Amino acid sequence: MYAEKGNWLLVEGRTIDDTPRRGLIEEVHSPDGSPPYLVHWTDTGHRALTYPGPDAHVLTAEQLRAQEDIAAAHFSSMQHTSGEHP
Repeated sequence: MYAEKGNWLLVEGRTIDDTPRRGLIEEVHSPDGSPPYLVHWTDTGHRALTYPGPDAHVLTAEQLRAQEDIAAAHFSSMQHTSGEHP
């Protein structure tokens, strides 16, 4: 895994009920971009030194924004299909 300061760490849920977590990578402690990372988690506001597992991946801010735009477009089209209005 490779990351730079300012990237986002996304950790997928391990079960269907788990909510994915995301955190801003504030520090990368290795010169080659490998873990550990100091991550500021958006769901708790806490900062933690993190060694990501296999359920995690790194995205740039642009990649994260593109994913969110796609999800919003899908959600919007689902609302219009079901007759709901935002």
